[in-house]
Amino acid sequence: MSVMYFKQFKDSHGNRNVISLFSGAMGLDIGLEKAGLNIKVCQDIDTDCAKTIAANRHNVICGDITKIEAHTLLEKSQLKRGEAFLVCGGPPCQPFSTAGKRLGINDPRGSLFMDFRRVIDYIRPRFFIMENVKGLLSSAVKHVPISERGLGYNPSKEEQPGSVFHVVKEQLESMGYKIIYGLLDAVNYGVPQFRERLVILGSRDNEDIFLPMPTHFQLHQNLGYRWKILRDTIEDLELNPGLCAKFSQDRVNFLNLVPEGGNWRNLPSHLVKVAMGGAYESGGGKAGFFRRLSYDQPSPTLVTSPIQKASMLCHPRQTRPLSIKEYARIQQFDDNWKFEGTINSIYKQIGNAVPVGLGMALGQALLATANGDSMVNTKRTRGTDIHNKIRNALVASDYE
Repeated sequence: MSVMYFKQFKDSHGNRNVISLFSGAMGLDIGLEKAGLNIKVCQDIDTDCAKTIAANRHNVICGDITKIEAHTLLEKSQLKRGEAFLVCGGPPCQPFSTAGKRLGINDPRGSLFMDFRRVIDYIRPRFFIMENVKGLLSSAVKHVPISERGLGYNPSKEEQPGSVFHVVKEQLESMGYKIIYGLLDAVNYGVPQFRERLVILGSRDNEDIFLPMPTHFQLHQNLGYRWKILRDTIEDLELNPGLCAKFSQDRVNFLNLVPEGGNWRNLPSHLVKVAMGGAYESGGGKAGFFRRLSYDQPSPTLVTSPIQKASMLCHPRQTRPLSIKEYARIQQFDDNWKFEGTINSIYKQIGNAVPVGLGMALGQALLATANGDSMVNTKRTRGTDIHNKIRNALVASDYE
């Protein structure tokens, strides 16, 4: 379709409509709405996620993205090709077999990523956001048998660390989109949680997109700009946490010996081997074993269950896991947000979500680009070097 066809939508300042894929419990989408965008339709294969989306009065298509035509998403959102402001989502990059051809174990060309790309290429939104695990940057496409190698296969490129991301980047750029990418930690955007995610932004019209600058810092003279901690987030729920999973009694017995902010290393030495079991001889820091959180720090990354042995999320003072409501607070869902499904499903929905604050920062960055007001232009050159150094230092520390 012609550039002029898309221009009529680009110049419509009231058009801030979004199509969301792999929406889950809508953490990213809520953040985008808080920034000023309009979620027209969501999609997820998980029926509990779809029920959660519907319970909160949002339009949803429940189904397998591989079986959903892109024009169906447009029809459901009442948008035309080129009209959507944004398509967003976090496609799982696990591989699967398709068309009788089994691709390499980590090959994104055999994953749901390609359906994410397919939808973008058809809908042609002004922007896209793709978020994923940081491991995508370092993963290698595993060995592909000779019989299954296609034309242009180059093992020197395909099987090197980072080759998965190389394929993803190449596929996204092949649609004609300008892209930027980087690792963002949610704690730097007012989220009371350390959570690193790979974020890729794309611009159809070669606009000056940028990753959102941090708004919160470990060290800052103004309390309002410091990292958010658990005390301010969940302390009021300590004695009335609501729905909550349970630790087994043996884990409770060990956790009772761990102080706030501690883990297995704080257990009496004669109990450590018993508590750790087979993990005692394994390598790594094992920081999640018998971990009790601290009110005076941000939370570690929330996982899909707070009771797993290697990634426990025990309350700072109560010997219990974080509750559903505490999980939701840490991910910045409003207390009135409705979650559907079993307790295990709800933990999973919240644990898999993009924190609302990070979603809002991403939406604000795209709006600043679209509105053309992301930078203060100045003729002054004397004395600006220090400002450039600060900006470059932030970019280097947060995005590389």
